[in-house]
Amino acid sequence: MLHIHEEASRCLLCEEAPCTKACQKGDPARAIRAIRFDNAKNAWRWLEGCTDADLQRAEQACIHYDIPIRIREVLHSVESYDKLTCQPSLAITFCGVPCENPFFLASSAVCTNYDMVARAFEAGWAGVFYKTICKQDIREVSPRFDAVKEGSSFAGFRNMEQLSENPYEEDFDILHRLKQNYPTKVVVASIMGQFEEEWIELAKMAEEAGCDAVELNFSCPQMRLVGLGSDIGQEPELVNAYTTFVRRNVNIPVIPKMTPNVTQMNRVAMGAYFGGADAISAINTIKSVTMSKEAAVSEKKTISGYSGKAVKPIAQRFIVEMASNAVLSGSHGKRVELSGIGGIETWRDALEFMQLGCRNVQVCTAVMQYGYRIIDDLVLGLQTYLAERGIERLEDVVGEELPNFVLPSDLDRETLVFPKVDYEKCIGCGRCYVSCMDGGHQAIGFDTATRQPRIIGTKCVGCHLCRLVCPTNAIGLTKRIPKRH
Repeated sequence: MLHIHEEASRCLLCEEAPCTKACQKGDPARAIRAIRFDNAKNAWRWLEGCTDADLQRAEQACIHYDIPIRIREVLHSVESYDKLTCQPSLAITFCGVPCENPFFLASSAVCTNYDMVARAFEAGWAGVFYKTICKQDIREVSPRFDAVKEGSSFAGFRNMEQLSENPYEEDFDILHRLKQNYPTKVVVASIMGQFEEEWIELAKMAEEAGCDAVELNFSCPQMRLVGLGSDIGQEPELVNAYTTFVRRNVNIPVIPKMTPNVTQMNRVAMGAYFGGADAISAINTIKSVTMSKEAAVSEKKTISGYSGKAVKPIAQRFIVEMASNAVLSGSHGKRVELSGIGGIETWRDALEFMQLGCRNVQVCTAVMQYGYRIIDDLVLGLQTYLAERGIERLEDVVGEELPNFVLPSDLDRETLVFPKVDYEKCIGCGRCYVSCMDGGHQAIGFDTATRQPRIIGTKCVGCHLCRLVCPTNAIGLTKRIPKRH
C-alpha cells in the first residue's frame, strides 16, 4: 500500500529537477511538489499527456540519495479532477490595505534585501514584513541555525539570528524602492528601538519611505542586549508605552508583534490595544534549546528561538485566545486585526489560522526550507478549497471556527465515539494493540493467527489513541452515543 503523501514527502524538491528534464511531456517534479504541499487534487495539471514510459524515464533520472522516488506509483495514484470553472479571488484587506492574497513573508532571513523581496513579489507573494530595522550594531554568530529533523524536513527550526545587519538608512531606501516598483504589493517595515525617540524616529522613516504599515518587534527572543525584543513583549506596560509613542507620531497602521514567551498573551495584547494598535502579529519564535554539537558557537550554546511545524498548535492557541477576547475583537469598540505566524507550510495551515480569526499569514521557516516557490501551492490549494465550498470571498472564512471553541467545563462529557477498524486497510501491524495496552485502557485484543485487532467495547473509553498511531489510517469513527452509567 503506497501512501502518496509520505512518498512525495521524500522528494528532495530539486532545483531544475532531473526527473522533469527526463520526462518529455509533463512536469512530474511539479506534480509531486503539489502532493507534498497538500495539493494532490491539482497534481494532474502537470501530468497531462504523460505516458508510463515518460514517468519511467523520470524515475530513472531521480537523484535521491537513498531510494529513488516511486514516481510512477505516486503519479498513477493521482486522480483527475474537473478543472475549476472559476478561480476564486483571494483578495482581502488588512488594516484597510488591499492585499491580493493573504500570504506574506515574515520578518526574518527570508527578506533581507531588495532582490530577495522583489523575487518573492514576482513569484506571487502579496506582501512582506521586512526584516526588523534598528539603529544598533548587529553582529551575528556562526553557525546561527539548527533543526530538529523529521526525515529530510524540519520538524522544528532553531535560530539565533537577530535583526537586519544593513544600515537603517539603506533598509528604508530598499523599502521605498520596493513600494515604488511594486505598488500593488504590501510593504510593512518591522522596527525595533531602544528607547522612545528611536521607536518614533524609525516609525516616521517607515512612513516617509511609503510603507503601508509598521510592525513593532516586541518579541525577538535572542537579542544580545537586555531590555529589547521579548524583554519588552512580556511587559504590558512597556508594550502599551511604545505602541502609544508610535501611534501618536504616524498615520499608517501600527502592528505590535507578540512574543509567545508568556503565559497569557491577552494581558500584553491589551497593552497594545490601549496603545492604539491596529493589528497584532503573533507569534514570534519560542525560547528553546537544542543540543547539537555542530550548531555550537565556539563550543558554546545559548537559549534562542524555535519555529517551524512544531510550533503551529502553540501559535494557534494564542490566536484563539486573542480572537475570542471581547475587547480585542471589537465587541466594545475598535477591533484589532490579527496576522498569524507559526509553522505554516501548506494552504491548509494558512486556512486554519484564518478560520481562527487571522486576515493574513506570515511564512518564514517553510520558505527557508523550500523557497518562494511554495506560494504556487498556497494560492492554488486555497482557491480550490474555496471553489469546492462555493465560497466567493476569502473574507467569509475568517473566524468561522471560533464558535466551536469553548471552555473545558463546557465540553460534552456525557457521550463518546467508539473507534472502528476498517479491515480492508488494516495490515495487521498491531500498533493499535501495543499503544492501547501500554498507554491506553487495554481495550484492544489482537489475534496473532489472523493478525487482526478487535475493539473491546466494554473497556473502550473512546480516547482514540489507536486511531492516531495507526500507520494506514485503518481506524475511523462511529456515531456519537450516550455513555453507559
